[in-house]
Amino acid sequence: MKRPEPQLLADIIKEKLMTDGIEPQFNEQRVLYLWQEVVGPGVNRYTTRRFIDRGVLHIYISSASLKNELSFLRAKLIDELNKAVGAKVVTEIQFH
Repeated sequence: MKRPEPQLLADIIKEKLMTDGIEPQFNEQRVLYLWQEVVGPGVNRYTTRRFIDRGVLHIYISSASLKNELSFLRAKLIDELNKAVGAKVVTEIQFH
């Protein structure tokens, strides 16, 4: 019997996620995890809750002035998060 070619573990996991159809949910969870890396610890300190619903990232911020400042950076944050995940996951961000 011929042995299969070796594959990277990351490639095997990605293939399994795609065949099971759960890659979109996995990418959404990655966006939530990567939020703190994209915005940094200073902004993340004021983040109280975050979730994704149909491509819309909902972020709850405890500081009104920070919420206002982040709303001006909305397009840049969407680009940075999608780039960090490697897929177009976030289409909009709503700050609460």
